[in-house]
Amino acid sequence: MMITIKVPCSSANIGPGFDVIGLALSIWLELHVEVVQSKSSEAPLNCLITYEGEGKEEVPLSADSNLITRTALYLLRCHGQRAFPAETRVHIINPIPLGRGLGSSGAAVVAGVVLGNEVGKLGLSKARLLDYCLMIERHPDNVAAALYGGLVGTYLNDLSPEDTERKEIPLSEVLPEPAGGVDTGSNPPEPPIGIGHYMKFHWAKEIKAIAIIPQFEVATADARRVLPDSYSRADVVFNLQRIALLPSALGRSPPDAEQIYLAMQDKVHQPYRKGLIPGLPEILQSVTPKSHPGLCGICLSGAGPTILALATDNFDGIAKTVLDMFSKKNIKCEWKLLEPAEGGTTVTNS
Repeated sequence: MMITIKVPCSSANIGPGFDVIGLALSIWLELHVEVVQSKSSEAPLNCLITYEGEGKEEVPLSADSNLITRTALYLLRCHGQRAFPAETRVHIINPIPLGRGLGSSGAAVVAGVVLGNEVGKLGLSKARLLDYCLMIERHPDNVAAALYGGLVGTYLNDLSPEDTERKEIPLSEVLPEPAGGVDTGSNPPEPPIGIGHYMKFHWAKEIKAIAIIPQFEVATADARRVLPDSYSRADVVFNLQRIALLPSALGRSPPDAEQIYLAMQDKVHQPYRKGLIPGLPEILQSVTPKSHPGLCGICLSGAGPTILALATDNFDGIAKTVLDMFSKKNIKCEWKLLEPAEGGTTVTNS
């Protein structure tokens, strides 16, 4: 039997929704999984990995190093299973660019917990799987969007250091190397129940997403490092005022482009990341609904460098403008026209 797991990419930090609002989009990470019954396997931890797609040269193919299988092992070991069933074969197809602000690590973590749930025959609910995701990937906007689909608002309960610092828990922000997930021989700590919560918002059917993807990476750790330790009251209030309106504005049909554009302004993370992404301030300030009819809003996708433009029309024209602005900084880009992935993560058996 072949198990197919599909996980959408995601754009986090939508407008003023830093670490709060995420949007699942229609680029899909796929896992084709087969468990071939065998008494033993020569593959490490009984798991043979093959891979095609983005980052083929850098993504590790050992079960104890690959983020997807490390995450699956965490889930399995929480339930007394030290390795994969012999022999588990996982073929990964990944079209999600790595390190570009499109939730590649979040998708990998979601794929991993679903993989562990399926091959371990654990029968966990999506709500419980979200808890496991949030032990590894501490950005609820990415993983909740990827798991449940669509436009989501999220929040995360505080965890104690004891809950998050065990060596057995993988860390998602370092893709090429093992970081956490060490097999100490002990069962890892199971996550508390309900450590993260989400709400799914309505999305106006007229709005599509233009993703302009520069050909360079921004590490999440670097993007976090440039943020201040504290903010002025005025900047916090600025974002709170807009985040209160944005979900309603994005769900209203027909969309009010000017309202969405104004509600997508941000003073918490985008101004501080301009040094990491050449041309960012000019792009965000000059591409408006007035200058580019059809545009509804524009923002940095996740930690960047991808630019996310929400629009109802004029997709080619909007994309070309941003491409030209990046080109003047000698940065090559590609762009994709995407739609919300409303169904989130799916599992099929064939």
